[in-house]
Amino acid sequence: MRYPEQYGNALEMGNTRMDTLGRILMVEDDPKDVELSLMALEEYNLANEVVVTRDGQEALDYLYCRGQYSARPSDNPAVLLLDLKLPKVDGLEVLHRIKSDERLKTIPVVVLTSSREERDMMRSYQLGVNAYVVKPVDFHEFVNAIKELGIFWAVINQPPPGSVKKVL
Repeated sequence: MRYPEQYGNALEMGNTRMDTLGRILMVEDDPKDVELSLMALEEYNLANEVVVTRDGQEALDYLYCRGQYSARPSDNPAVLLLDLKLPKVDGLEVLHRIKSDERLKTIPVVVLTSSREERDMMRSYQLGVNAYVVKPVDFHEFVNAIKELGIFWAVINQPPPGSVKKVL
């Protein structure tokens, strides 16, 4: 059973209206994957806000409110979707820094990568990743995987205290 068929629009779950949805931070350098992911998330209204950073350094700047993100609210995202193969600072280093920081380590991190390498998967779990998902090559499978991730992490999962949840 897939979540979209079970819940229809993520804003309605049975007769209970979802008043808040969590912000997603997506760290992805491939413009096509970003476009497909945003399309999949928007189709089911899965997040009030999706912030996209294009490399590991930009993701860290966002999380630490530095540079172009210095004026953003300091609340953490409800979930971070993290590619491993990133320019400037790779995904494993980003994961290491997040899970080593008291303020950031409770952010749920989902590695969303094309890497099927066992060493990448093992290192990710050793560093404390919450889930490791290999990006499906098929267009429809990729879109469905993003929808299901979005529904679980941004709607169903209860994020840790300090995560942003906005009223619709």
